[in-house]
Amino acid sequence: MAFGRFQDFLGALVKRQRGLFFSSGEAASIDELLNKLMGTVGEVSGIVTARQVLDHYKELPTEQKLLFFENLEKNFNADQEEVKIAFKAYEKDPSSANTNSLSKAAEPLRHEVLRRLNQTPDATHDLVGMRTDLLKLLEAHPQLKAVDEDFVRLFTSWFGRGFLVLQTVNWATSAAVLERIIRYEAVHEIKDWEDLRSRIDPPNRRCFAFFHPALIDEPLIFVEVALLKNIPTSIYSILKDEGPEA
Repeated sequence: MAFGRFQDFLGALVKRQRGLFFSSGEAASIDELLNKLMGTVGEVSGIVTARQVLDHYKELPTEQKLLFFENLEKNFNADQEEVKIAFKAYEKDPSSANTNSLSKAAEPLRHEVLRRLNQTPDATHDLVGMRTDLLKLLEAHPQLKAVDEDFVRLFTSWFGRGFLVLQTVNWATSAAVLERIIRYEAVHEIKDWEDLRSRIDPPNRRCFAFFHPALIDEPLIFVEVALLKNIPTSIYSILKDEGPEA
């Protein structure tokens, strides 16, 4: 309960500061905002700046988004001198401490950029959208693969199975979730709302989905289940409107 109130407080604070940012006429570029984000010390100012970066990014045209990713690739790498120093220490003494120091030195600064961006409310959803944009650019700009690998590493840790919550999806579930179930079904198309209802509302039908606490309306993985007396001979017998009785 206390955590929820704190999140509400942060959300209200960020919303207020966002309004001040967009009404102030400031012309800070997204690169300047990134530098500001990495230079912030206070937690609240970092949260507010992270939201400014994400909001600014969403307004960029595709060519400016490309420049944003190129900036991340070129200017937010690991410090090569620190890597060399750490590697020499490791070669001289491959101890656990020196191994950890080398690993820390070799981590691209982009990791910290993404971690700081993720501290603001609703940031995870925005970062997933950011990677979606990046994937569209990779074929024409393969040098950005390193940036994508950073997203993958962090998403892998953020979306570990231990963070996922299994929930039942039924006709009483929020419309936002149900709409996504319709849109995301890639194997057997759900034609419309009535088609969806025929799959999850009858007493012999079930739908289960995994959700992440940071993406409460996003069914990350879901499965539709039909409880039958006999093994069906075709998918049609399951999908037809008057589905078989349990």
